Amino acid sequence: MTAELLTVAQMSRADATTIAAGTPGITLMQAAGRAVALAITQRWSPRAVTVLCGPGNNGGDGWVLAQGLRQAGWPVRVASLCAPEALHGDAALAAQACLQDDPLWLPLRSGEQAGACAEVLEGAELVVDALFGAGLSRALEGVAREVLAEVQARGLPVVAVDVPSGVWGDSGAADGAIACALTVTFFRLKPAHVLMPARALCGEVVLADIGIPDAVLQGQGVQAWDNQPALWRSLWPEVDAAGHKYHRGHALVWGGPSMTGAARLAALASARAGAGLTTVCVPQSAWGVYAAALMCVMVHPVAGEGATQWQAGLETLLEDHRLSAVLIGPGALGGTQPTGLKGLVLTVLASGRPVVLDADALTVFADDPALLFAAIAGHSRPVVMTPHEGEFARLFREAAVSLTGDKLSRARAAARLSGAVVLLKGADTVVAAPDGRAAINRHAPPWLATAGAGDVLAGLILGLLAQGMPAWQAACAAVWLHGEAALASGPGLIADDLPGLIPQALRRLNPA
Repeated sequence: MTAELLTVAQMSRADATTIAAGTPGITLMQAAGRAVALAITQRWSPRAVTVLCGPGNNGGDGWVLAQGLRQAGWPVRVASLCAPEALHGDAALAAQACLQDDPLWLPLRSGEQAGACAEVLEGAELVVDALFGAGLSRALEGVAREVLAEVQARGLPVVAVDVPSGVWGDSGAADGAIACALTVTFFRLKPAHVLMPARALCGEVVLADIGIPDAVLQGQGVQAWDNQPALWRSLWPEVDAAGHKYHRGHALVWGGPSMTGAARLAALASARAGAGLTTVCVPQSAWGVYAAALMCVMVHPVAGEGATQWQAGLETLLEDHRLSAVLIGPGALGGTQPTGLKGLVLTVLASGRPVVLDADALTVFADDPALLFAAIAGHSRPVVMTPHEGEFARLFREAAVSLTGDKLSRARAAARLSGAVVLLKGADTVVAAPDGRAAINRHAPPWLATAGAGDVLAGLILGLLAQGMPAWQAACAAVWLHGEAALASGPGLIADDLPGLIPQALRRLNPA
């Protein structure tokens, strides 16, 4: 499946460009309707179908697929929000062609008449939602909302054309939409197909080719992608047979004095991601805890009992030119005063190396995010932040980042404001770069939501940065690899399992 995600406006331009180049609009509509009919016949045996048609092109697709199912011998009833003679353009042509085969159709009438919705669903075993497409940007209302609520109450399987009606194509928001078993869309996915909550309503998503050429993407300014290996695979670090460990990068993790598990998980993940050498820098008092649990990872102690002394030791270590990238945050605040942790973070940022900021390294700046953003602005190398929603809300409170907006817009605004690549975690993790590029990840199972999994993710990003992978692509690749490892495990996964699952995930990414 192709990786580009198109906004509603970009999809409209793709349609218009194709039509202007000589493909009639009705030809595209017929191809779309046939694609939905094909997807239905591949998944269900013949049964009674009610097709709900809206007033626009989405409804036109519905008239085409209704005709196709009838011609295949399926019993089909069409219910339309408006009379066929009131339709315009290609939708009118599609309705006329359908009615030539069977002139019967039912109006979708106001719920003021008792049983109006029940009438169009009488005997239905499958419902096709061709009411409204992705361009709807308001709450579903009136009879459209009523009939879908009745469909849901009856527990009927639903197939959506483009998106479930009531889903907003650019944001993934939904109001009045119901869960579908199948959604068939065309040419390219839209953000709503991969963003929650819309993604959960789409069910299985089929992307159909309806004759729009790939060349129409030129000049569209695509800035969003479904996170797939094709997006970053060409930049994956390759192992040089003549190289040595430092050619593969030296990654550094700051390990806090008490919450030691987080940094250890991150360090192991960095090593599994391919960093030639990974070191954990820790207070002398915690050295034994780390050293007893880590073998392939070096443990570097710094003397002293407070952050000021730790900072001096960290500064000395950072003078080693062989260090390639740094992670600070996992478990860092346990036993450390907030002011001291701020100093450690600023020291890392002053080092001029790629940096991953996670967990406590973000939360500690909640009272003064401008201080962190200024330090990033003065940093000469890329920075990746990996907040979950709670950390994001505490750090990005400025008007430039609406905390109530859709996830894609919020992550992009945060990246612009901070100057960092922002990886906003969740079931639909968004990786946004300051220049507006964004990838949305759906390659992850629900059992990945477990304590410590985020520490592993931060370590994977660190390991890829240490090997020289560009920051945005490294974050995208790490998210995908994180999900791939979890998928291999199945339910029952704990974070401790994840580093050991990375090699087989890498083998699937790079088959011999």
